[in-house]
Amino acid sequence: MMSVIKRIPWVSLTLALLTYCSLGWVISQERLPPIAWFAIIPIITLVIGALATPWTKINFYSNFIFKSNTRTFGISVLGAFALFLMISWFRLFLDSLLVASATILVRIDFQMAGFRYIDTFAVLFFIAMTGLAMGVFINRFIL
Repeated sequence: MMSVIKRIPWVSLTLALLTYCSLGWVISQERLPPIAWFAIIPIITLVIGALATPWTKINFYSNFIFKSNTRTFGISVLGAFALFLMISWFRLFLDSLLVASATILVRIDFQMAGFRYIDTFAVLFFIAMTGLAMGVFINRFIL
């Protein structure tokens, strides 16, 4: 048990917790209706799952997507639209990039420590939900 605790990358987990706490704070400042949280939580779960997925599965899906010219064209149009959104909503893009970078850092650290994919996903999900709740709590009740 002690060797598992020593292998956990505490610095990157703390960085991810602070990042998701900041995200929760930013989202709660928008004063979204409570029903919006039912969309935010699954989206964050999907992002964590996508970023924590092993590279072999990403390779499989990318080969499937780029197999035909129609799919490649569709992905190119979506990529151009995503670039337009990045430019027009730069602040949102930077917040998203920060969250994705912290999540990827935790994934890499967990992979280097020898943890399984499901362990990485579970810890990242716990950290993300805890950070979101802390950010909302700080914004609503402390400040």
